[in-house]
Amino acid sequence: MLPEKQDNTTDIETARVRRLEVNFNKPLSIRQLDLSELLRNLASRLQTSLEIDRLLGFFFDEVCNLVPLRGLSYRHVGTDSNLQFGEAEGFVVNYSLSNQADSLGELRLFSQYQLSMLALEQLESAVNCMLFPLRNALLYRHALQASLKDSLTGAGNRMALEQNLAREIELSRRHDQAMSVIMLDMDHFKTLNDTHGHQAGDAALKATALLLKEQLRNVDMVFRFGGEEFVLVLSNTGLEAAAVVAERIRAAIQNLCFLVGEKQVRLSASLGCATYQSSESQEALLRRADQALYQAKRDGRNRMCAASV
Repeated sequence: MLPEKQDNTTDIETARVRRLEVNFNKPLSIRQLDLSELLRNLASRLQTSLEIDRLLGFFFDEVCNLVPLRGLSYRHVGTDSNLQFGEAEGFVVNYSLSNQADSLGELRLFSQYQLSMLALEQLESAVNCMLFPLRNALLYRHALQASLKDSLTGAGNRMALEQNLAREIELSRRHDQAMSVIMLDMDHFKTLNDTHGHQAGDAALKATALLLKEQLRNVDMVFRFGGEEFVLVLSNTGLEAAAVVAERIRAAIQNLCFLVGEKQVRLSASLGCATYQSSESQEALLRRADQALYQAKRDGRNRMCAASV
């Protein structure tokens, strides 16, 4: 086992031990390459981006000149980062990355054969070279995510909606696949605030946002449109399927056990859904969903209405 790093920037204890307890007749030796030159190249490339996927791509490219790796995987829970390059199979070395007590995620490197002690030492040097750029990239990603989130509910905000909806429309155009939006408005929300206070109203919005995330697939997205309105973006979903989702959400909100103190308060919502039409702008798509929503309200609230094609 390699000696522990004195600066504690990388917790490689688990990784080194997972060097495989199987003994091979001939462990793999590293390629003949000047480590200092590789570290200079790596450091230079890592300074060119604050995107986590690009940094790890640079790292993987350079390190493969040093050690014949099959793949790399990386996970950081705090920023929902989950990336993979190459094939995640074979012998694995795990790195628990940290910097000044800040967790920087879990890095796993895969090789076809058992790596020599020298190869592992060289890998460790390359990993240490990546720590500060990775820390900066994570801070950047966290700040970017915070700027795109509604501070109360944790759902995406209007800016995030515009960006993601533009991307989904482009994907729909390019691949000729359906995409739908659902617009949701909480019923009688002003009455809830007036009767039970704004804290109860905020709690209801938080509970609704959580329920929406639970009801949707991982690929679907939830945004707070403003006030008590939410917009849901459903990838690869036609109008009929979107109407089914909207009705399921309506029923779930109606059945939600929402307590104010010891008193249960019934919530309900009206929903309108629309499916993207060829060459339609995102403003026009949202407008049709909004018109369907207000039709649902005119029809008596606590119901779903689908926009006409």
